Amino acid sequence: MEAVIFDMDGVIFDSETLVMETWEEVARRHQIAHIEKACRKCLGTNAAASKEIFLKHYGQDFPYDDYKKEMSALFHECAAGGQLRQKPGIKELLAFLKEHQIKTAVASSTRREVVCRELEEGGLLQWFDGIICGDMVTKSKPEPEIYVKACEVLRVLPERSYAIEDSYNGIRAAYRAGVKPIMVPDLAEPTEEMEHLAVGIFPSLIYVKEFLEKEIHAANNDES
Repeated sequence: MEAVIFDMDGVIFDSETLVMETWEEVARRHQIAHIEKACRKCLGTNAAASKEIFLKHYGQDFPYDDYKKEMSALFHECAAGGQLRQKPGIKELLAFLKEHQIKTAVASSTRREVVCRELEEGGLLQWFDGIICGDMVTKSKPEPEIYVKACEVLRVLPERSYAIEDSYNGIRAAYRAGVKPIMVPDLAEPTEEMEHLAVGIFPSLIYVKEFLEKEIHAANNDES
């Protein structure tokens, strides 16, 4: 094992829930129907892809940019200054990987400015060897570009790397890049497709740490 690459929203931070809650508030203010359905389609996608999903769902005249700006203001009001809840086990997992000299990166569909700010405010930025974001690639998840780039930045082989994801699009992107996907479900429940693509599906990062401990132990035994 050479590296572990993390999605951010829904994996490192409990942010997918907050995104949903703030979109629902905007929907209440403006009487927008079926907002949860549109949001769920956007899980794991970058800003451009999310906009296209909303326009397809509500029509090309839907004032997405105005509503997104309103949602973002609500989100950052709730998340600013390190208020964003971290997923259980993230710090322990990062410390474990550092102890075993395994490289780490974030591969998030969110913009780099937001990713770096949230990681820094959460005291996690220094744990990562690379940060690859949605505005640094041309094709959004489920396309593999972001994971291919993450492996290039870390200088690791995809087949010797793991990806931790919560969304279907994230799992698909990692798999297509040749990275071993691990699913930790958040808003999206595992499907038969996810069970086929992922090397493991675990309820939290605490269980992911146990899984990777066994992987390292097995690899060490093979070498000895």
